[in-house]
Order: sequence, then structure tokens, then C-alpha cells
Amino acid sequence: MLLHYLAVGIGGAAGAILRVFLIGFIPVIFIGLPLPIMVINFIGCFVMGILTELMAFVWKASEVVRYFWLSGFLGGFTTFSAFALDFGGLIEGGQLRAALIYAGTTVVLSLAGFMMGMKGTAAIVQVL
Repeated sequence: MLLHYLAVGIGGAAGAILRVFLIGFIPVIFIGLPLPIMVINFIGCFVMGILTELMAFVWKASEVVRYFWLSGFLGGFTTFSAFALDFGGLIEGGQLRAALIYAGTTVVLSLAGFMMGMKGTAAIVQVL
């Protein structure tokens, strides 16, 4: 079990570092919404969908590898707490409408990214 914890910790640190690095390259505000976390959550959920499908049907990854990538790396890369911080900032700034649009869009994009990654990978795997 210690190996699982190490996998999550190392993966989580790497994912969080990549998230902070990428935030510097994504425009901060787009149509009044904090874009970086929205984009990162979409990408992370999309990749999680791909890896979930691959690990279930193609790449029989060990439990430690699954913990590293899914709970660790992607858990550190995508973060609901950063989303909540952005949402709270919009509310505190008196931007209720923008906050609601941001929350709805982030949730829909994250779930859509996961499903697109999973279903797209399943379709590709069937062709191969």
C-alpha cells in the first residue's frame, strides 16, 4: 500500500507543477471568465477518459500505475479547489452572472472532455 501512496504523491506533485506551469501560457480572462482552470480541467478530464479506457481494455496497467496517472498526476493537474477559488473571486467581485456561466461551463466541459476521451479512445481501439 505504501507504493500506492508514493505513486499518488509523486504523480500529484508532477500534475500540480504542470498545471501551474501551463497557467502562465493560457490567457487569464476570456469574455470575463477565468480561462486557465477551465481549459486545464477540460484537458485533464479528456486525458482521464482516454487513460480510463486504455487501462481497462488495452493496457492492463498495474494498480500502482493507475494510481499514479489517475489519482496522482491527473488529480494534481485538475483541481476543483482552484475552480472554487476562481468562482469565489467572481462572486466576491460582484460578478454573479459571470460566476454562474463559469461554473456551468466548467462542469459541462469537464464532463464532456471525460466522455469524449473515453468514447473516442474506445472507437479508435475498436478500429485497431
